Amino acid sequence: MTARPAERTREREVGRARARKEDAHLVTGQTRWTDNISVPGMLHMAVLRSPMAHARIDRVDAAPALERPGVVAAFTGRDLAGGLAPLPCVWPVTDDIVMPDHPPVAVGEVRYAGDPVAVVVARDRYAAADALEAVDVDYTPLEPVLDLEAALAEGAPLVHADKGTNRCYVWPLTTGEDWEPVRDRADVVVSRRFRQQRLVPNAMEPRAVVVTPIAASGEYTLHSATQIPHILRLLLAKVTGIPEQKLRVIAPDVGGGFGSKLQVYGEEAVALAVARALGRPVKWTESRSEGYLATHHGRGQIQDVRIAATREGRLLGLKVDLLADMGAYLMLITPGTPLLGAFMYPAIYKMDAYAFTCTGVFTTRTPTDAYRGAGRPEATFAIERVMDELAAELGMDPLDLRRRNWIGHDEFPYTSIAGLTYDSGDYEAATDKALALFGYEGMRAEQQERVRRGDPVRLGIGISTYTEMCGVAPSRVLGDLRYAAGGWEAAGVRLLPTGKAEVVTGTSPHGQGHVTCWSQIAADVLGVPFEDVEVVHGDTRAAPQGMDTYGSRSLVVGGTAVHEAARKVVEKARRIAAHLLEAGEDDLDFAEGVFSVKGSPEARRTIQEIAFDAFSSHDLPEGMEPTLHAGHVVDPDEFSYPHGTHLCAVDVDTETGRTRIRSYVCVDDVGRVVNPVIVEGQVHGGLAQGIGQALYEEAVYDADGNLTSGTMADYLVPSAVDLPEFTTERTETPATTNPLGVKGVGEAGTIASTPAVVNAVVDALRPLGVTDVPMPCTPERVWRAIRQARGGEGGPAQTGNGEDRPPQTGNGEGGPPPAGRPEGAEPTDGRAAGPGGEGPA
Repeated sequence: MTARPAERTREREVGRARARKEDAHLVTGQTRWTDNISVPGMLHMAVLRSPMAHARIDRVDAAPALERPGVVAAFTGRDLAGGLAPLPCVWPVTDDIVMPDHPPVAVGEVRYAGDPVAVVVARDRYAAADALEAVDVDYTPLEPVLDLEAALAEGAPLVHADKGTNRCYVWPLTTGEDWEPVRDRADVVVSRRFRQQRLVPNAMEPRAVVVTPIAASGEYTLHSATQIPHILRLLLAKVTGIPEQKLRVIAPDVGGGFGSKLQVYGEEAVALAVARALGRPVKWTESRSEGYLATHHGRGQIQDVRIAATREGRLLGLKVDLLADMGAYLMLITPGTPLLGAFMYPAIYKMDAYAFTCTGVFTTRTPTDAYRGAGRPEATFAIERVMDELAAELGMDPLDLRRRNWIGHDEFPYTSIAGLTYDSGDYEAATDKALALFGYEGMRAEQQERVRRGDPVRLGIGISTYTEMCGVAPSRVLGDLRYAAGGWEAAGVRLLPTGKAEVVTGTSPHGQGHVTCWSQIAADVLGVPFEDVEVVHGDTRAAPQGMDTYGSRSLVVGGTAVHEAARKVVEKARRIAAHLLEAGEDDLDFAEGVFSVKGSPEARRTIQEIAFDAFSSHDLPEGMEPTLHAGHVVDPDEFSYPHGTHLCAVDVDTETGRTRIRSYVCVDDVGRVVNPVIVEGQVHGGLAQGIGQALYEEAVYDADGNLTSGTMADYLVPSAVDLPEFTTERTETPATTNPLGVKGVGEAGTIASTPAVVNAVVDALRPLGVTDVPMPCTPERVWRAIRQARGGEGGPAQTGNGEDRPPQTGNGEGGPPPAGRPEGAEPTDGRAAGPGGEGPA
């Protein structure tokens, strides 16, 4: 029944630069976004949001909205409260964490500008939006809570008065030797405060949800622009009380997420509740401005970092104290997000002591949660920035300091001071390659020449050598960290009677290229053409098992599941082939989709022929089930650890403060590469996002707690014209913890690039006495930092939310500093001079 392929010799798929299968419909207008979905009888929902950061709701009356044309229903928070449980947080990081209720629509009090207050349902979206103005709400303003340190002070206004504190939790981690004696014996201790500004995720597709009820059976189908259809189904069943088996969640084409769609949003729960109440389909799609207010934000930390070293530059210890902005409520993994970086602050370096503490703080701002990298970009930024500061203090080249302390290629597997076992890597190779591409020595010579001649445009060179913990997976580790779910992933592979293949995956792509990569993996194992593989995903009915996509886990965990499921299919096919060819299983060779008897190559059968034999089931081995399919669930023992070296050169105009990236080189090691085109795209996108944080992006609030950068006109997402040409290369040390040898790549560019750029900016200005520029390093902030270093003109660099400090120049905890060396100054002896117990030993 199945034609034998004419040509069986072919190039291996894994490693091949295939064009993406999924792009054809994306670029030809055939995409199925959630907002494109229209269902007969569908109603539209709009959400009225709080205009205040913190206020008591004295009265809310939605009835006047019902008088508006086209309006079908209107609901307040109290109307919905009976049918909806609070929104979930699945990561209670400590026993005593403060976890306030998070109603999908506010009841009694609003706690951030954008907090939902009421919903209106109408026959079209414009009627629903227009009717919002008819909802009558009386507010009594309450004092906003915006400053992380002030929020913890005694007598501070409270975000949740019934909890009696704005402190959400304190999470400590101490490993190796105690910090204090290590600090005391150090020759140098450098202390710095860094600030991770809030960022607004900007996925290309805004959030949207469509709920279709089937009243007769009590079933609901929910389409959502989500990264996590399986997790969403489980948790919406709990929030709404709809039986899980009656709820089907579909993530159709999803236009990006960057973590912002790793969430269970109130609008999804409310749409289900409204559809249940009215018995009609309901759609909601956010506007871009609405998304800025109500889609969770990322980052938002104050990092106090201390690093101790010998005068020769050997690291002794690291101490990190974080204040992490939770925002007004705990969303899905809000408390755990900064802790994903807790194990990465020591990065690729060897040291004797590590102490970490994170304090979560409630504020009256949009809740925070995962954003590309989730905790790891913050950790990499802190360690790579403070390494540069330490090198300056010691009078060393920052690259030499890194070399002196990183883990050697012959030391793997290596257990870091934070307790993670890095399976493989070669930091020397990646760095050597990057240096050659960058022309490091030439750049340094030019930099000195510019300083010598007093060029107003200074050259800065930034270094970032990173690793990251990705492939979020080991369920036992997640359990130890009190995360509610596991980290496994599932896949199924079935060979159809015609010899074509279907891969069913629990991952849920939203731009990553899973369809292409999973096809490549399955095609190699099964020996079938790449074009003959179809991938099914994003539908809890079609792909019922999965833990979805986030944390650079899909290839490492989901791709491995595909590989193993395909191997099981081949093994079943082998048994059938042996039976039909009257040979022992061990007497068969399998290559390029053909089973042949050793020594008798003419006795052969293709796997496509066997697929039909398994379907017809006329002559199968005794006891074998018909059809050719298999499933596999992977729960790895370890994370994966990609790494790399990023080098950035910037021109900084000291008269205007303008920064221009002149050269950017990165050499990443992501293990074995399945598709180099896709890896390249992931790296480019990550670089753009990391550079965006370094130079352009910030969620700015005014003194009343209003988001003043709430549109794309006010919040600069860099475009191609704002970015340089990237020089990208790779080294390859295969992962030893999965059969594919792969590591994650989705977040690497973002993690590494931010400190590389900021280090370059500071490096350019260090001869002027500048030791820090708060992010984003806008022309104004650069200019102010220069003016301040020259004698206080220009004042402290402002960030608009009251949390910032002037660039710290000292080595002690708040003490006066020598900081970087101003031009003409003599080098220091590398001994810290700050007070507070952090001075020279």
